[in-house]
Amino acid sequence: MLLAQISDLHITRPGRLVAGKVDTSAYLRRAIARLNAFTPRIDAVVITGDLVDRGEREEYEALREMLAELAAPAHLLIGNHDERAAFRSAFGGNGAFVQYAIDVGALRLLALDTVDAGRPGGRLCGERRAWLAAELARASGPIIIAMHHPPFDTGIGFMDRCRLDRDDGMRLDELLRKHSNVERVICGHVHRSVTARFGGTVAAIAPSCAHQVTLALDPDARDSFVFEPPAFVLHRWDGALASHVVPIEPGDGPHEF
Repeated sequence: MLLAQISDLHITRPGRLVAGKVDTSAYLRRAIARLNAFTPRIDAVVITGDLVDRGEREEYEALREMLAELAAPAHLLIGNHDERAAFRSAFGGNGAFVQYAIDVGALRLLALDTVDAGRPGGRLCGERRAWLAAELARASGPIIIAMHHPPFDTGIGFMDRCRLDRDDGMRLDELLRKHSNVERVICGHVHRSVTARFGGTVAAIAPSCAHQVTLALDPDARDSFVFEPPAFVLHRWDGALASHVVPIEPGDGPHEF
C-alpha cells in the first residue's frame, strides 16, 4: 500500500504569487502530474495542511478544481493558513474541527485539526485530544496520525516559535506512548523534511510541494524561504512502514550500474 503525503500547497487566487514570487498553483499541477504517473499506482494522498494561502473561498475553489485531476483519493487536513468555514464551503463537512478517521488499506489514518484560529502556532485542546484518545482506543491495527503543526522542535527558530503548543505536545506525547501501534506521526508546516523521535514512535515533517523554508539554525534568524526542490513523501506499508522523500521533478535516469 502506497500513501503519498504532500503538504503546504499555499494555493492562491488565479494570477497571484505567494510573496510576489511563488507560483504555487504551477507547483501543485506538477506535483499532481508526478503522483498520477508514479508506478506502482499510489493508493491515496494525504495533504497535511496550509492548503491555501489566505483562507479565501476563491482559493479553495481553485484548489478543488486542481485536485479533481488527481487519480488517487485525497484526504485533506487544514493548517494555520486555512479557514474552516471557507474550507467547508468547497469540500464539505461540519463540526467544530476538521478531524476524521479513515482506513487506507491496512492502515488507520487519524487526521487531527491543530489550528488555533488567528495564530500561526498550533493547539490540541481537550476536546480534540479526547477524540484522538477514543480513536486510538478503538483501533487495533497500525495507525498513522496526520497533523499540520509538528509537536517537536526542529532547530529552525522562527518555525519552532509557531509549532504545536508545548503543553499540548507533552500531553500528546503521553497519550501516544500508551499505543504501540502508532507507526508514524506525519506533519507539515515547516516546509522541510525533518524527522524526530516522539511519543514512543517516529514523527516526520514533509517538505512542501512548492517553496521550502530556509534551513536557518541560528535561533535569531529571520523567517525566509528558498527555492529548493519541491518533494512529497511516499509512505509504503507492507507489514512495516518505510517512508521515502521523493522529488517532484524526476532526475535523469534510471541508469544501470
